[in-house]
Amino acid sequence: MDAEVKIVSGRSNPEIAERIARASHRSLAKVAIQNFSDGELWVKYEENVRGVDLYIVQSTFAPSDNLMELLLLIDAAKRASAMRITAVIPYFGYARQDRKDQPRVAITAKLVANLLTQAGANRVITMDLHTPQLQGFFDIPLDHLYASTVTVDHIRALGLKNVAVASPDVGGVKTARAYAKMLGDADLVVVDKRRPKHNVAEVMNIIGDVKGKNVVMVDDLIDTGSTFVQCAEALKAAGAEAIVGVCTHPVFSGSAVHKITSSPAIERLFVTDTIPLREQHDKITVISVAELFAEAIIRTHENQSISSLFENTPA
Repeated sequence: MDAEVKIVSGRSNPEIAERIARASHRSLAKVAIQNFSDGELWVKYEENVRGVDLYIVQSTFAPSDNLMELLLLIDAAKRASAMRITAVIPYFGYARQDRKDQPRVAITAKLVANLLTQAGANRVITMDLHTPQLQGFFDIPLDHLYASTVTVDHIRALGLKNVAVASPDVGGVKTARAYAKMLGDADLVVVDKRRPKHNVAEVMNIIGDVKGKNVVMVDDLIDTGSTFVQCAEALKAAGAEAIVGVCTHPVFSGSAVHKITSSPAIERLFVTDTIPLREQHDKITVISVAELFAEAIIRTHENQSISSLFENTPA
């Protein structure tokens, strides 16, 4: 493809955008983003994007201004005649609202997918969707990256023996199985729980044996931290030795960081930089996935396959 590549960042996570641009051997394109006194958003590209292969980096975690900002950046690029517009969304918010699980609720994940398409996005690159089936919500091409491509090396470096990989819910079994395979056919454990209401979980049963094992507990995101801590404590009570957590998206709302760092059951937690951490702590290690996104951008621009980036993925 002969078009010039430009990468631009919204304000939700400029740190990962800078890392992606640097890994792509480029500088971020200049864009002006402002809020009027009443809260309205305004965006303007401060350099020419006509005929450009444009990649807009913006995670859509709360508040909803982050999503609105992404939509405006897409619309402005379309009206400025960008050749192709790719929304690079390290963390795709609203992904948990992916079905009608009770009467009179919105399927917001589908709505957001439609908004991105209608705004003018030609393609989406994202990472570790809450459920992989969300790819079917999009009427445009979507490349789904997996953090395990990067994080598994950090787990291997710990040199853990007698390892079991645990999923804190049934929905994460495929991801846990992938980690178990990559860690040398480790045992697979599932924590069975139910949710009486939003952000509240009750541990019911542990499926599998963790007694005397070092447990790697993997999840796509941690929100309030209550579920993750409860699962870790249940595993510890069942006889687990060291418990190490791996989470792609550190949403960390409320007192999540305090819950995790004050829990004696969790020795260490690895997260990625898809969402910037509000609080730093020695127990929490941030792993950058910027190079993975940069490689996906380069290969997308050159119309190359990116399937080799999916070698360490859930099957």
